[in-house]
Amino acid sequence: MLLLVLLRISGKRQVRQLAPFDLVLLLVLSNAVQNSMNGGDNSITGGVILATTLIGLNYVVGWLTFRNKGWEAVIEGRPVILVHDGRIDHDAMRKVQMTKHELESALRAEGYAGLDEVRFAVLENNGQISVLAKHKEDDNSPTTPPREP
Repeated sequence: MLLLVLLRISGKRQVRQLAPFDLVLLLVLSNAVQNSMNGGDNSITGGVILATTLIGLNYVVGWLTFRNKGWEAVIEGRPVILVHDGRIDHDAMRKVQMTKHELESALRAEGYAGLDEVRFAVLENNGQISVLAKHKEDDNSPTTPPREP
């Protein structure tokens, strides 16, 4: 449970963007708490009990977040609107510790050249940034020839 709290404190953005250092840190952290989880019991039975407990805990947390929106907000967080009608919400950016450069990079990765093309940009619970364009242009629609009088 402590690991869940620590990962939630670190923020959504960090969960999605695991740099090599972050991955190593996660692996070392899991190794560091291993002995406290199994109490020094390295037997197969101890491993089965630990694995069953973790899977059961995962099920309970999933059930809680499905049944109760308050628990869902605590465990998974809420989406954060970063851009609204082409304007950056600087308070939201500070809250999620994202720089303007990182936001612009994410927008370019989604195919947007600048903020003036963006109606909404939302940092989702999983750390991904969803972008909704201001003006959708339907390039795939068939063109109809003008009618003759």
